[in-house]
Amino acid sequence: MTVSFRFQNLVKSGSPEVPDLRWSFSSFSSSLSIVMLLGLFGSTSGASASNRDGDREPATDRPNVVLIVADDLGWADIAPNNPETFYRTPNLSRLAARGIRFTNAYAAAPVCSPTRGSIMTGRHPARTKTTDWFGGARSGKLLPADYTQALPLEERTIAEMFHDAGYATFFAGKWHLGPEGYWPEDQGFQVNRGGWTRGGPYGGKKYFSPYGNPRLEDGEPGEHLPDRLARETVEFMADQDGRPFLAVLSFYSVHTPLLAPDALVEDYRDRRKNVVVEGPRWGRERNRKVRLVQDHAVYGAMVESMDAAVGKVLDGLEALGLVENTIVVFFSDNGGLSTSEGHPTSNLPFRAGKGWLYEGGIREPCLMALPGGDATAKVSSIPITSHDLAPTLMELCDLPRETPRPLDGRSLVPILHGDEADWSRTNLYWHYPHYGNQGGAPSGAIRSGDLKLIEWFEDDQVELFDLATDPGETLDLANQRPDTVRRLRAALAGWRLGIGAEMPRPNPDFDPDHAP
Repeated sequence: MTVSFRFQNLVKSGSPEVPDLRWSFSSFSSSLSIVMLLGLFGSTSGASASNRDGDREPATDRPNVVLIVADDLGWADIAPNNPETFYRTPNLSRLAARGIRFTNAYAAAPVCSPTRGSIMTGRHPARTKTTDWFGGARSGKLLPADYTQALPLEERTIAEMFHDAGYATFFAGKWHLGPEGYWPEDQGFQVNRGGWTRGGPYGGKKYFSPYGNPRLEDGEPGEHLPDRLARETVEFMADQDGRPFLAVLSFYSVHTPLLAPDALVEDYRDRRKNVVVEGPRWGRERNRKVRLVQDHAVYGAMVESMDAAVGKVLDGLEALGLVENTIVVFFSDNGGLSTSEGHPTSNLPFRAGKGWLYEGGIREPCLMALPGGDATAKVSSIPITSHDLAPTLMELCDLPRETPRPLDGRSLVPILHGDEADWSRTNLYWHYPHYGNQGGAPSGAIRSGDLKLIEWFEDDQVELFDLATDPGETLDLANQRPDTVRRLRAALAGWRLGIGAEMPRPNPDFDPDHAP
């Protein structure tokens, strides 16, 4: 059966904007690119504002940056990584076809806020004391490690770095990096469309207008959030009139609540009828069931809707003639949700999902296209992480790389230019001293080459896996390779000490009958 879907533009013209962020399109109205945009996206009503430090002189001869961050999207949810996926992602395939796909890309944490902070700063969450999602402290046998409930204002974000270099800066979508006073406009973004305290679209009609979001004006009733955020992004790009920009499109999709346009959900219900299941639909991960089959119709519609919004931004870049001078990056903040909250996706061939330090919780889709693109898609298997994005973008855009605080990420520019032999990293580290909503427990991990060790803080147990032969982490080698375990545990402990990582503590009030 051939199934197709034409994504409908639900956006209507003339929606009101926040008064202090109003901007005008008039200087561009005669441009052919805007005529094309009007046909693609409808009429515009964007806005702009100076950040708290005032405007800078525009940079010259520097590329634009579009950084797209998905929420809770798993590695196996996109067709470039998984041609057999249940979900249709033609626009992400389109992006991958003109750029580089990293098959061993990792989030800094298995939940959202820490990873998002690492993207903004280039620094590890253990260093910035932002190791759990903000508002997520839970106790069990251990008391979770202390952590900061906001991205500290003294941290220097990519928005501040780019703005100081003369870039216009824009943010749309999910922020979840602190309460009011720590929102995007407080961290270097001149324009903020929808970023605030909450980690999901929980106000109003959630994924449909009215949104109940203090940083996003409501559209026409029924307007769809991912489409709206993409339109806002394109309008911002169109208004810059040659000034280089950093545009961060941070989708709320595909985070819960599980909601999508009815017609597309029905389409996926029909599509599900043709799914052939050869093994079990469900497995177990400790005390949680875990989904092993991709066939959730609503989640499928959410993924495709997000992909369509990505396509709207790519179309906008083409219509504006900006492809030849724009870097486009796509990333996700943690693995797919498979052990909780509706269990909407499967991360196979990887184990577990969001909230766990197994590969399903931290291995991410990562696509990156440089200005002009390339007719031949490239693939890199070098392990990279979310805090590599900031130094990479800084180097690509010729920004000063000296910062007042040490960066934990490394620039990926040599890899992007095909010089993988000149790029090496000994280890990757994770520190999640918390209990997740999804069943994960306080733990840390290290990847050294193809070996990965996970250390569980509750009982001081370790697991060792060889990802080259066992990417699903099914065969624990810890008892067979004690020397390797000692070496990796020592490296992990030394890294924690050096970075000042906070550790969980015994819980004197722990009741095993009511453990999380």
